[in-house]
Amino acid sequence: MFQRLFLTYLLLVITTVALVGLLIYQRAADVFFDLVREVAAAIGFVVLAAIGAAYLLARAITRPLVELREGARKLAEGDLGHKIRVGGGSEHIELAETFNTMSDRLAATFRLLEHDREQLRAILSGMAEGVIAIDAQRRVLFANERAGQLLEFDASKAVNQPLSDVTRLTAFREVVGKGLEASEPYREELELSGPSPRYLSVYVSRFPGHGMPGAVIVIDDMTDVRQAERMRQDFVANASHELKTPLAVIKSSVEALLDGAADDPEERGNFLNQIDRESERLSALIKDMLSLSKIESGALRLEPRAVPLGKAISDCMERHHPRADAKTLTLVEKPPTDVPADVPVWADPDALRQVMDNLVDNAIKYTPNGGRITVRWGATSDTVSFEVEDTGIGIPESDVNRVFERFYRVDKARGREQGSTGLGLSIVKHLVQAMRGQVRVHSKLGKGTTFRVTLPRAGTA
Repeated sequence: MFQRLFLTYLLLVITTVALVGLLIYQRAADVFFDLVREVAAAIGFVVLAAIGAAYLLARAITRPLVELREGARKLAEGDLGHKIRVGGGSEHIELAETFNTMSDRLAATFRLLEHDREQLRAILSGMAEGVIAIDAQRRVLFANERAGQLLEFDASKAVNQPLSDVTRLTAFREVVGKGLEASEPYREELELSGPSPRYLSVYVSRFPGHGMPGAVIVIDDMTDVRQAERMRQDFVANASHELKTPLAVIKSSVEALLDGAADDPEERGNFLNQIDRESERLSALIKDMLSLSKIESGALRLEPRAVPLGKAISDCMERHHPRADAKTLTLVEKPPTDVPADVPVWADPDALRQVMDNLVDNAIKYTPNGGRITVRWGATSDTVSFEVEDTGIGIPESDVNRVFERFYRVDKARGREQGSTGLGLSIVKHLVQAMRGQVRVHSKLGKGTTFRVTLPRAGTA
């Protein structure tokens, strides 16, 4: 800009001087030569002065414009805090102030956009669902940590990577392809096989409009939901089967009595004993099912307090002595030697009683005649624990981790013969967990089984 103005002024001066010189030259014959020399000197001086004036004038005009250009360049490079300060005329100053106002507004807008962007990123990162955004070429624009967990990839390294490189799950990529081709949002559930099958619900929605091709993908883990549905179905099927068996025995016994067995005292006694036994079994099953339902639904309100553990165990052993004596079983209590026998446990008394009764009852059922059942207990500074050990038939290693499942029996036929409902250990697990404790089992087939329950110690809960 400066060079163009300077050359323009210089060209005007030279042109003017050349015209004057041409006129003088044409009349040089009529003028004295010394006058010509004086005029030539004056013209040279004027030319030099004109050049200096042209330089200064061009510089004064272009300096504010140069400063405005540099300021605009810094704004374009992202330096929104830069302020343009120029001299010159009012037009230059007003233009600079306009640039500065525009810079402030742009800075405020960018700060707001960055705040919204970080807020959106924080929301998406904290979602329980996985979220992935892709462009038209299926490159990842965004992926939250949950998506990386569900699809087993590093979310921090996924941006700008092709989706096919991010995850190797062919079924997932096929669902994304269907979603990109669909005119409406597309949803499909995937079952991922493996040691622990997983179920993922994939929702694909293309970006609205034509200005931003691509799609957002939402992945939801449905594994717990499907497992809960399967457990509910299994529970209904097992409950129906368990209820049907005693009802069938009761019904057949009643039919036999109605058909004439009632007239025979011996036969009548046998059928009535069957009805009584199956009625008790049916009553126990319904009671256990109601208890388990209350525990799992949260309807059971526990009221924990300090309970002397030694007394609770002695009372439990006393309740079960008649049944143990009938099988010639030996019940043994082993109080601790390093802490008081009545060390207090923080538990609901009724729930603690039910846990102990179920464990001791279970040991009596599965310990052969002449066996031994030992209950020992102890404490640490924070917890109290007790063990129920028997010399019974034991549990195969493959079944140990399943004994707390509802209706699960290692030997179903023998379990029913013993009057087991298949819910006792499941009730134990849920009650112990509700009291902020844990239960473990250790068993050797043919050697016996030990259940260990750990609960908070009173005063530390």
